[in-house]
Amino acid sequence: MITTNIQKLLSVLLSIVLFIGSSQTVHGQQTANMAPDNGGGSMAPAPMGPADLQALVAPIALYPDALVAQILSGATFPDQIAFASDWLQQNKNLTGGALMQAVDKLNVDPSVKALTQFPSVLDNMAKNLGWTSAMGEAYHLQTADVMTAVQTLRAKALAAGNLQSSSQMKVVQQSPQTIVIQPTNPQVVYVPVYNPTVVYGYAYVTPYYYTPPPPAGSVLLAFGAGIAIGAMMSNSCCGWGYSYWNCNWHSTTVIYRGGAYYGNPAWRGGYYGTNGPGGVSHYGAAYNPSTGAIARGGSVSNGYGTARAGQAYNPSTGTVARGGSVSNGYGSAGAAQAYNPRTGASASTVQGSNANGNWGASTASRNGNTAYGQHQSDAYGTTGSVTTSNGGRAYGASGANNSVAVGQSANGNKYASANGNTYSNTGSGWNGNSNNTSRSSSAQWGQGSSASARGWSGQEKTSGSSAFGGGGSNGWGARSESARGSSSFGGGGGRRR
Repeated sequence: MITTNIQKLLSVLLSIVLFIGSSQTVHGQQTANMAPDNGGGSMAPAPMGPADLQALVAPIALYPDALVAQILSGATFPDQIAFASDWLQQNKNLTGGALMQAVDKLNVDPSVKALTQFPSVLDNMAKNLGWTSAMGEAYHLQTADVMTAVQTLRAKALAAGNLQSSSQMKVVQQSPQTIVIQPTNPQVVYVPVYNPTVVYGYAYVTPYYYTPPPPAGSVLLAFGAGIAIGAMMSNSCCGWGYSYWNCNWHSTTVIYRGGAYYGNPAWRGGYYGTNGPGGVSHYGAAYNPSTGAIARGGSVSNGYGTARAGQAYNPSTGTVARGGSVSNGYGSAGAAQAYNPRTGASASTVQGSNANGNWGASTASRNGNTAYGQHQSDAYGTTGSVTTSNGGRAYGASGANNSVAVGQSANGNKYASANGNTYSNTGSGWNGNSNNTSRSSSAQWGQGSSASARGWSGQEKTSGSSAFGGGGSNGWGARSESARGSSSFGGGGGRRR
């Protein structure tokens, strides 16, 4: 039936978009090296050994200390790394102070903001999200071990004669266990380029990581263009810049603004939950190395009800999706959004239900065309309507004893269906296929004087429309309601994580 199909389309549209962006992510979650925790029912990664940690940090161990600090912390936010890299690609026109001001407004961690000063590093982390995820998980769970692994590799590179001071960076061995790397010029930072399988005197192979090695015949340690961090920070807009970061090799932690910094406190690279007198909470994060998609979500339940929220991002397509729901004894409500900045496609929906029925409204846009829809079902029946910015529209209703649907395409063709009878008007008058009425009666049905016969005033009269727009609404007020509902679950109006 047309009405049923319209209702299904409206309620399922955003679910499909979200599923495409995140279903493979969830099922692609890495489960290797996972071990039970201390009885809480969740799974925690088994600690990595020294050799595995050294292989993991090999691509960045010879970077300047402050940059290492930013990378270790930023890696605990792999979804933000992917988002920031994509944002940087979409805003190549911004430079200098304008870029810093724009980055300062992004809703991401300070370490991720700082990494936007080093586009090549951020790009490598985004293209190697499997490595980024593993690096963030290792730093979060084995902070001291990761810092030790960095120092171990620096000592090996120094012993092999491949790490020494130059015009780009200053290498100081403060003790047998501590080698500090700083820019020779504090105002200019150079990012070293090297092959991790050669520079340490041992062929380290880093899992989930690939970056083109230096050209054949070049020195073992090369450098890209210098990053003038002093000039970037001269406007003093941003307290997250390069100079605010460092590594404390004695306490084996990252330092940010003078204090120890551990990055994302919620990142586990997997799933965990807690139970307590106040209720139950769960959090999950997942990454799919085959698609690059990453997702995370959580839920909280207590005596008042349950709330859920989630986000997904696919860097290969640029698609961002987020949604949430709340349910309690009075009913449930949910909202979701999806957006692809590369194609301009976007969609949003808000749905609700209680003991009296269910309702919802959705919006979808692409290439300048937008479709708005709504539906409502209760004990008396179901109503649904769709309208598009190019002139198409449709309305359907069904009850215990009858059903009706009317529609008009963008080119003006009209279609109708009532109780099993179908009618069409493509410009030469109404034609019908009826088991119960004559051809003349079908024409009368299509051209009758009643509002419902003409097929459009039902949008104003049905109780379903007032549920979305309030009293006196024409039924499309749900567009603003949907926007408010979606942003309340997504954490704000801008594209996030």
